[in-house]
Amino acid sequence: MFGNMADMMGLMGKMKDLQSRMKEAQDQLSTITQTAESGGGLVKATVNGQKALIALDIDQDLVNPDDKEMLQDLIVAAVNKAFDNIEPKIKEHLQKATDGVLPNIPGLDLGAFMK
Repeated sequence: MFGNMADMMGLMGKMKDLQSRMKEAQDQLSTITQTAESGGGLVKATVNGQKALIALDIDQDLVNPDDKEMLQDLIVAAVNKAFDNIEPKIKEHLQKATDGVLPNIPGLDLGAFMK
């Protein structure tokens, strides 16, 4: 009987440790950044691990009121590419943060905890 109780207490301790590590990892995601560009570098977008656009750089030559649609397309392309490229960094960060607390389960996506 006491063996099962000790196992349960150990599991509860691991869950608290996991919860603490996940909170810390989430807080640190703002420091992970990814920059992507479109239009051959004319538009650059930087996002962070919290999936927020934190910087946008547009080459002066693109600022043409007569070609607003092209500029908008390049901005969207750069931002989407940056968001796509940050995903592996987020997963790696979360795996490192929970190393030793959770078993290595293939297919377990810790990014789901971030939503």
